[in-house]
Amino acid sequence: MKPTVLILCTGNSCRSQLAEGVLRAAAGELLDVQSAGSRPAGYVHPLAVQVMNEIGIDISGHRSKHLNELLQRPVETVITVCGDADQACPAFPGQVNRHHWGFDDPAKASGTEQEKLAVFRRVRDEIRKVFEAYAAGRRDQSMRNGN
Repeated sequence: MKPTVLILCTGNSCRSQLAEGVLRAAAGELLDVQSAGSRPAGYVHPLAVQVMNEIGIDISGHRSKHLNELLQRPVETVITVCGDADQACPAFPGQVNRHHWGFDDPAKASGTEQEKLAVFRRVRDEIRKVFEAYAAGRRDQSMRNGN
């Protein structure tokens, strides 16, 4: 059974969805990657879907969900990507790792559609850099453990 990594944000519409998509693409064979929100928005932001498609990752099938849906699962690692979720994060049974990597909320971007897209792309690229590095570390760890 693959260890579950849960990525938490407040709305589960942008940052945690971007991170889930990146980490699944980078380490989905090693990890069960999930995302959720402390106050889910109920949708995945269309610009998040768009900027992920630009890098060949399809998150159009993702849905915004409440972290309570995952409370009964054995979660190995919780990663929060916004300050509100970090403060609201409950303890999960069996959780052994917790990380907080904060990113700007692209949903709060203002301006023209192109200006908003620029913010979504910047945040996507920042998330991609951090989560691909995390995936590489997990892959190295797995290889050292003989998996």
